[in-house]
Amino acid sequence: MQLLGNLKIHFLALVLTVVAEFIGIKKLGPVVLLPLLYTLVLGLLISIPKFKILTIKQMEKSADYIGIAVMILMVKVGLGIGPNLGILTSAGWALLLQELGHFFGTIVFGLPVALLVGMRREAVGACYSVDREPNVAIIIDKFGFSSPEGRGVMGMYICGVLIGAMWSSVLAGMLAQSGWFHPLALAMGAGVGSA
Repeated sequence: MQLLGNLKIHFLALVLTVVAEFIGIKKLGPVVLLPLLYTLVLGLLISIPKFKILTIKQMEKSADYIGIAVMILMVKVGLGIGPNLGILTSAGWALLLQELGHFFGTIVFGLPVALLVGMRREAVGACYSVDREPNVAIIIDKFGFSSPEGRGVMGMYICGVLIGAMWSSVLAGMLAQSGWFHPLALAMGAGVGSA
């Protein structure tokens, strides 16, 4: 019976997904726009209180479903990684150094900056990793979606989807033209492991 009470949330999620998939993948020069971006922007628009499409209570309820959706996504990612473990191990030191760079970028640089700008517990979610899908799942499982840590991880995830992907692709394209870096190094730097 609880499902029927949340039918509007499920219907809106389905509509947003169908619209985003209908728009499809679009390329603007070096920038590739994926359906996830459209879904986030459309979700942002329908959640504006002035439009009265969703109530605050419905938005809080929909937050409970995010953990379930992320766990399903993690199963999909895990099933994709398993058969390719040989490729990952063949990357060797390059992959290990990339992960070391993620650590230094987020913990050594990002955390002090987050604390300086006044983030508190949100900094834990925002700065413990590169905030992609597996990291979101860990924070939601450990602290809950509505916790300060959950807000921090989702804030960084959304910023990464809306701004980071475009910035990384433009920057990688410009650096590729310069000839300073090997294309594989740029690919590793621009692709931080999003599902």
